[in-house]
Amino acid sequence: MAAGHAPTRAELVEKARDIYDDLDFGAVRRWLAEHPGRKAAGYLPVYVPREIIHACGLLPVGIHGGGDRLEIIRGDAFYQSYICHLPRSVIELAQSGRLDMLSAVLFPSTCDVIRNLSGMWKLLYPDAYVRYIDVPQTPDREAGADFWESELRRLVDDLGAVSGHHPTDADLRASVELYNQTRAMVRSLYAARRERPWDLPSEELYVLLRAGEMIPPEEFIQLAREYLAAVEAEPGRPRDNSRVVVVGAFCEQPPLGLIISIERAGCYVVDDDFLLGNRFLLRDVPLDGDPVRALAEAFVSNDQCTSVLYESDPLGKKRVMQERVAAAGADGIIFATPSFCDPALLDQPMLRSGAEKACIPCIAFKYAENTGQFQQFREQAGTFADSIKLWGAA
Repeated sequence: MAAGHAPTRAELVEKARDIYDDLDFGAVRRWLAEHPGRKAAGYLPVYVPREIIHACGLLPVGIHGGGDRLEIIRGDAFYQSYICHLPRSVIELAQSGRLDMLSAVLFPSTCDVIRNLSGMWKLLYPDAYVRYIDVPQTPDREAGADFWESELRRLVDDLGAVSGHHPTDADLRASVELYNQTRAMVRSLYAARRERPWDLPSEELYVLLRAGEMIPPEEFIQLAREYLAAVEAEPGRPRDNSRVVVVGAFCEQPPLGLIISIERAGCYVVDDDFLLGNRFLLRDVPLDGDPVRALAEAFVSNDQCTSVLYESDPLGKKRVMQERVAAAGADGIIFATPSFCDPALLDQPMLRSGAEKACIPCIAFKYAENTGQFQQFREQAGTFADSIKLWGAA
C-alpha cells in the first residue's frame, strides 16, 4: 500500500477476513516473533477480563473454534455427540498444534461443557497455565464485588508469573483505559450499523471483531477507525429490508455463511449477541482508585443481560427482548441458537414468551458452527422478512 494512501473498505475487510480465516493464528505468531520473550494467552467465550491479560504483558487471543473450515477428527473422540460443537472444534485446533503458541488458556464459567474442557486441558497440556474463571452469581453486589476482586487479584498474580511481569497499578490502569477505548469503538461500530445497516453489513462487522480478538487492541482500534472512515467515504444504498435482532449466539459462534444468508434473505441485523465479550461491560470502567476493585465493581454493577449471568429479577427475561427491540428500532427477532447449547435453549422459551406477549414477530432455528448448508436458513429468514413487511406484528 502506497504511503499516505487511505485504505479502502475492501482492503480493510480483506485484511480482517484474512486474519479471521487463518486457523493457524498467523497474526498471533507474527506478534510473538516480533516481540521476543512475550507470550500469548487464549480465552474462550463469553467473558474474561482482557485488561488483566494485557497488563501482564500477554497478548489476549480469542478462541472460537474452527467454524465450518475445520474437519473434526480427533476432537470427536473427546466428547459425546449430544453436546455443542465448540469444544470438539477447540480440541481439534489444539491437537493439530494450532494453539501451541499459547502459554495460558482461560475458560469462562459459561456452562458445564466449558468447565469440563478446562479440566481436560489441564490433563492434555500440563505445561500451560489453565484457569476456569468463576464469575459472581449473586444478587448481593457487595459480596459479588468482593469475590470477583479476589479472583481478579489471583489472576493478576498467576498471569504475572506466566509472563514474568507482575503489573503495577499504573499498568493495570493503562490497560483498563485502553480497553475502555476498545469498548467505545465497538459501541461506535454497533451504533453505526444500527443507524445505517445498509452501510455496515454484519458480515463485515463480524470479521472485523473476530480479527480484533487476534491482534493487539491498539491495532484493532486503528483498523476499526479506518473502517468507519471508509464507510463514510463509500456509503451504501438503503434497501427495503426488515430490521431484526439475532439472539442466542453468545458462545458458539455461527458460521459466517449463516450471517451472510440472513442478511441476503432480506434482513438487516441491527443488534446481536455475537462475540459478546467485546461489549460485555456496557459502561467504561472508572480510572480512579484501585484498578482491580474498579474492574470488580464494574462487573457486578453491569446491566448486561445474558444467559450466562444470574438474573435476580424473575420477570427480567420477559422484558429484555422488548427492550432490545425498542432500542434497536427492530421489526422482529431471530432466535439463532447452537444445537445443545443449554444456557441459550433454557432461556429461549422465557425470552420468546416475553417477545410474543409484546407482539414482536419471532422465528427460531438451531445451527452448529460447522454448518455448511445455508439454504434452509435463508428460506426461513426470507419468509420471516416478507411476513414482517406484509403483516408486521399482526
